[in-house]
Amino acid sequence: ELVAEDPKSAEILKPILRGRDIKLYSYDFNDLYLIATFPSLKINIDDYPVVRKYLQSFGRKLHQSGEGFIGENGKKEKTRKKTSNQWFETQDQITYWNNFERIKIIYPNMTKYRPFLLDKNQFYTNQKCFIISGDHLPYLTGLLNSWLFDFAFKEKFPELLGGTLELSKIFFETLSVPRVNEKNKAVTNKIAELVELITEQKLTDSGLDTSEHEIAIDELVYKLYELDEDEIKLIKSSIPS
Repeated sequence: ELVAEDPKSAEILKPILRGRDIKLYSYDFNDLYLIATFPSLKINIDDYPVVRKYLQSFGRKLHQSGEGFIGENGKKEKTRKKTSNQWFETQDQITYWNNFERIKIIYPNMTKYRPFLLDKNQFYTNQKCFIISGDHLPYLTGLLNSWLFDFAFKEKFPELLGGTLELSKIFFETLSVPRVNEKNKAVTNKIAELVELITEQKLTDSGLDTSEHEIAIDELVYKLYELDEDEIKLIKSSIPS
């Protein structure tokens, strides 16, 4: 509605994914958008009059003074916590906002499964997700979604209530991930190609069965880590039928 009234509003409206929306190689977009008025962007809200009017409809509660006040209904209300930011801005600076605009991997901060998504659509995320930016992201997505990752590395992550794992950055830093080099380039490139193919197919139909490609990635990951037949057999025996 905001964009229909003023197309310029689209400049600061960003599609957002939550932790619950992230799937294996795909996502469920629930038509949620973030008003990206980050202080680090130094936005002039008067340039977006329709968004400004919408935000003003929330009244004094958006102000960042930390003060209490009596609302229109006569009940006690409180503004947002005190900051030096302008009333229409987010509470935090979000100086890393441009990382959301890049190709990246998105994954939930807590999960029972292995849902790593290669995102090329510039989605933003809420605090229930983490993102990884950098080089060789298709290859890394395949590795993280592989059965070997689930089998060999899940013990690196602390288990919470109900078998949920906490996928924080500090635990990822302890993982043994082969760097792309001349020796393994053929394998890592093939993993990347398959991930790109799966991602493209899932964008067309998130429910599409891509298990054939996923199994092929598993086999390539075994090769990447130079596992022998007994080790591969042990890992495959843990795969649910």
